[in-house]
Amino acid sequence: MRKRSLNHCAYQHQYHLVWGTKYRRKYIKPYVKEELLLELHQLIKKYPTLYLYAVNTGSDHIHLQIEISPDISVARVVQRIKTYTSFRLKKKFKFIRKIYLDSGIWSVGYFSSTVGLNETQIKQYIHQQGKQERPKQFRFSFS
Repeated sequence: MRKRSLNHCAYQHQYHLVWGTKYRRKYIKPYVKEELLLELHQLIKKYPTLYLYAVNTGSDHIHLQIEISPDISVARVVQRIKTYTSFRLKKKFKFIRKIYLDSGIWSVGYFSSTVGLNETQIKQYIHQQGKQERPKQFRFSFS
């Protein structure tokens, strides 16, 4: 992990974030995933203090490994990502608009975990997502 700095602080704040689609609907097909990744990268470009390390999806959820500066909350970042990607995917795909009508496409909650010494393990876990429908439960090992 790299140390980053702002005017008055240095930090290493990486997070593993996960959230699902609303009602756990399985609409993240390969072509939707491709567009979702494109939109995520466009959004990250707008925020110079966010760094995206890994992203992957299942058919009904998304995993991100992201670095967030200390001047912005994790909840705020998740809100921005969900709002932006919801708007963009509904604009691009008519079938998603039909499913969700006037509501967002993501579930209300999210999972957040800090990334430290197990960074490589989390990155491997994220890259394995979508390769099997029901992945084994992820376990952290602390040594």
